[in-house]
Amino acid sequence: MSTKKKLQDNLFINRELSWLSFNKRVLEEAQNTANALLERLRFLAISANNLDEFYMVRVAGLRTQVTAGMPALSLDGQTASEQLEKIRKRAKRLIDAQQVQWKKLRKKLHTQGIEVKLASKLGGADLSKLREIYEAEILPLLTPMAIDPAHPFPFIPNFGFGLIMSLSNDANLAKSKAKKNADLQISHSENRKALLIVPAHVPRFINLPNGNSRKRQIFVPLEDVLKLFAPDLFPGFDIVDFGVFRITRDSEISIDEEAEDLVRHFEFLLKKRRRGRVIRLSMDMHTPQHLKNFLIESFEAWDEEILEIDGLLGLADLSQIISKDRPDLLYPPYEARFPERIREHNGDCFAAIAQKDILVHHPYEEFDVVVQFLQQAALDPNVVSIKQTLYRTSDDSPIVKALIDAAERGKNVTALVELKARFDEASNIRWARNLERAGAHVVYGFIDFKTHAKVSLVIRREGGKLRTYTHLGTGNYHVQNAKIYTDLALFTANADIGKDTGQLFNYVTSYAKPNNLRRLKVAPLNLRATLLSHIDEEITHAQQGRDGSIWAKMNALVDPEIIRALYKASQAGVQIDLVVRGICCLRPGVKGLSENIRVKSIVGRFLEHSRIVCFGNGEALPNKDAHIYFSSADWMPRNMDLRIETLIPADDITVRRQIMDQIMMANLLDVKNSWDLGPDGKYVRKKVNGSEPVFSAHGYFMENPSLSGRGGALELNAPASLHTKKTRT
Repeated sequence: MSTKKKLQDNLFINRELSWLSFNKRVLEEAQNTANALLERLRFLAISANNLDEFYMVRVAGLRTQVTAGMPALSLDGQTASEQLEKIRKRAKRLIDAQQVQWKKLRKKLHTQGIEVKLASKLGGADLSKLREIYEAEILPLLTPMAIDPAHPFPFIPNFGFGLIMSLSNDANLAKSKAKKNADLQISHSENRKALLIVPAHVPRFINLPNGNSRKRQIFVPLEDVLKLFAPDLFPGFDIVDFGVFRITRDSEISIDEEAEDLVRHFEFLLKKRRRGRVIRLSMDMHTPQHLKNFLIESFEAWDEEILEIDGLLGLADLSQIISKDRPDLLYPPYEARFPERIREHNGDCFAAIAQKDILVHHPYEEFDVVVQFLQQAALDPNVVSIKQTLYRTSDDSPIVKALIDAAERGKNVTALVELKARFDEASNIRWARNLERAGAHVVYGFIDFKTHAKVSLVIRREGGKLRTYTHLGTGNYHVQNAKIYTDLALFTANADIGKDTGQLFNYVTSYAKPNNLRRLKVAPLNLRATLLSHIDEEITHAQQGRDGSIWAKMNALVDPEIIRALYKASQAGVQIDLVVRGICCLRPGVKGLSENIRVKSIVGRFLEHSRIVCFGNGEALPNKDAHIYFSSADWMPRNMDLRIETLIPADDITVRRQIMDQIMMANLLDVKNSWDLGPDGKYVRKKVNGSEPVFSAHGYFMENPSLSGRGGALELNAPASLHTKKTRT
């Protein structure tokens, strides 16, 4: 069978392997010498953290399928066992590459005065400092544990790691025999096992004080510190063998649909998740075999992923070494802009929004504008009601504080807190209780669906009438994420959008399905149908001799129905350009199937997170009559069918130009941070012509204000687009 025929028959790229390819692209940014040294270290840590979560959720899910004997096949027709085998091989190569890159970066860090050293390599003064830190800040937290019938193997939480040791007391045995001590229970041939678990709330890397010098820093891995001082914890014993290990546990949560109290049910599930089965056991490859066997038995990890690491375990912790004290090794500082249109109204968000829709492009424009919008709503005596979704937010969230302030001032505050936001469940429970204490009405949405939409609705009394002000976004209400995630946030006083948003809140608070939505599209009700309808329209345009064109940007493309529709569009001659940061199950460029589809991924300084789609409407893109949307939803079955999501139309002319002529065009023209996906599922970095400037979408937006953000200055100057020609990329 020819390669062409194989590709036509195999319509989909495997989801899990596509994700591993994405994480490989992240790792390659750690290898990219164009990035600052500590930023390269950050990419390495991110790739390791990503892989941890992949095992906790995706590999754990596949393992459950195998254990339960579930016959489900992946989109590309593989069983769970077949996928696990391929994942094991790919992940092993990725893990080996991470360790190789760490060793290279460690040497480069050393040349810049940042040393990660073994405790045994420290000199006298540094060793004395280390002992002082150990005795003052670490030793009181340690609990050495012998393992025997009276001291069973303890519970170790997710990402827990430590030392496994083999102890011998041969010297004491000889003395005891001389004294005929009959109580001694250990023979010459038997060694006692012992554990020393790395305590929580202690830095993974101990930073030795170095006076006032910022140019020289010494870090010692915590496990190496414990290894050095472990003999002090077991007096009378010789430590015969050492090993280092780290575990990853299954962290998926299964919700009981009949739970009477959802909050208490989630609290129970979070406790249960702490004790999820070990899905991956990582061990230092130099650990003696008998200790490896002991760990495998103790964790009951016979059938799970067992990794022997030649290097440092838990590379995600390398982020602790990254310090603002070395700005010379970081990206140049960047200050986000505040939208000028709001400044022109003396900071009055409502006056600015009432004049014209405002689209904020994070992180290039400040998240503070979202905070200011809600803080102003909390203080404004004319605001009577605030409704807000909370999926993820920061620990010290100014958004939640504003909502609490509004509730305490007697305003009608409704907060839809999504308890099912993975790994943020505990903090969301805490916020929910704080809001309830302040008098807010807190709801948790549906049991079956996650509420993933990012929406704020402020209702204000103006001139004896009620007026709505709506914020709709692609990103979470999270201050820190907004500094590194590229997202869009629309502020509008459009009455139809306000009414639709009100119906959306009623849907999740009372199960009352929206009827006659004017502008918003909502999953799981009509978002998928809207996308498919527009794709069909582009097919019709192409079949009737007009231009058919689609531009789309998202984090993941998995949904088989939409992928098949895109294949059909390509076969009809529709030109399709996709910017998919992470997972992509569509095969582009296959002759007779997808030859008119191009897919690229952008991985760089900022995390691409906004979701956008433009339909040409009978003309090549960009054009003034295009259908333009942005969304909270990726193109995945879960987003279309199992989540409350929004698809938001761009109506205002400035907002439309900003999305299509600036944001989408810049993403399509980007070379510096881009990778092209081939029909074989492999990604190739965009080639750079040495004689031409290398265009970076991130660099462009850092240097150029957005169209909405210019305020009145936009009207004073000629309307600007990044690229005024109708460009096919």
